[in-house]
Amino acid sequence: MSNDPYVSLARRSLEAYITTRKVIDVPKDLCNEMTERQAGAFVSLHKNNDLRGCIGTIAPTTGSIAEEIIRNAIRAATADPRFPEVTPDELTDLTIKVDVLGPIEDITSPSELDIKRYGVIVRKDNRMGLLLPDLEGITGVEQQIQIAKLKAGIAPYEEVELQRFEVIRHS
Repeated sequence: MSNDPYVSLARRSLEAYITTRKVIDVPKDLCNEMTERQAGAFVSLHKNNDLRGCIGTIAPTTGSIAEEIIRNAIRAATADPRFPEVTPDELTDLTIKVDVLGPIEDITSPSELDIKRYGVIVRKDNRMGLLLPDLEGITGVEQQIQIAKLKAGIAPYEEVELQRFEVIRHS
């Protein structure tokens, strides 16, 4: 169990929703950073070291980071199209990571990426794909870009606009 308040909030909201179908209110005991700052946030669920769900927002869609975490934890467990909905029996087996996104920066070349430091966003017309930084199994910038393209339905040979961002990872 994590003592990190970001992860604890994600777990509380996830457990409450999966067991009662109720969305929790933002707890009163959170730090100002979580209740007063807005940012995009991703919540990743893992079971036995395998991805079990991951949903997030690039930019804020709510009034606070805490609200983003609550919403995205529930969506990671119930709305990731790659996985069935998390069941109550799985709750104790899940590990949770929360990534709070920093500002998005336009870049002109893959040489401006570093897979450990930066996540990548690829865009082509109205398609967009994102991959978080420092993911297990990602060994190079080209692989990072190709996976982001795949997620967006962009062919490997298509030219894309590139953006990067840093995250603060909570686990």
